[in-house]
Amino acid sequence: MTEPEVIPAHDEANGQPEGDLEGPRAWCHVMYGLHALSAASGIVSSATIIGAFVFGWPSIIAVIINYATRDRVRGTWLATHWRWQLRSFWFAALWLVVAGLLAITFIGIPAAFMVIVGTGLWVLYRVIRGWMALLDRRAMPVPAA
Repeated sequence: MTEPEVIPAHDEANGQPEGDLEGPRAWCHVMYGLHALSAASGIVSSATIIGAFVFGWPSIIAVIINYATRDRVRGTWLATHWRWQLRSFWFAALWLVVAGLLAITFIGIPAAFMVIVGTGLWVLYRVIRGWMALLDRRAMPVPAA
């Protein structure tokens, strides 16, 4: 297994002063907020956390913003947050498919339930950890692309 790539939080080495990243950093806060809103709606409604996270409009809008703006942060410490969010979304979608396949059989329903609950807790962890690191201006430990 390869070590995760770590990009320093200060981008003077990349030729970008830290102040140039304030706009993209604000967008990153917006994306984390949208993901958190989707996850929270799964907690307070009849939906599951993972279902609201993958199928909720706030998260879908966050993913669209992520893909539309990621070229602006390429090579900076913020790129790790963009990748962290995308990986969180797509892995959650993958685990939701796995849970759906397990639920097809009567025997797999308890396992599907455990996958849904576990992935929902994982999604909450990813959103909270990522947003806290962004507030502290820290890069996320993501595998090299």
